[in-house]
Amino acid sequence: MATLFDLCSLIRSKNAGPFVLTFDLMFSSRENYERAKRSQPLTKHLLAQIYGQREEDITLVYHDHALAIKASIPRPIFQGELRDGDCYGGQQYVPLLQIEVA
Repeated sequence: MATLFDLCSLIRSKNAGPFVLTFDLMFSSRENYERAKRSQPLTKHLLAQIYGQREEDITLVYHDHALAIKASIPRPIFQGELRDGDCYGGQQYVPLLQIEVA
């Protein structure tokens, strides 16, 4: 079984302002994107579990023309707050790498 890491050419996270994190998963081919779209390995439910969020606060979009999946969640700690260990949100994508795709 392949993982998102195997099928994507880029997986990243970043700030979408000081209160929101966004995740971009860009696939290396249409075949890989269609495989992921069919099996839906990334869901609001899974993101809620991984990042401790409520499903209704998560945005998840499959972009067919871009061969990409985009998700956004509220930042658990606002950017620049005292306990913020990742000011730019660039390290938050790591739990997504090993999600299996049927």
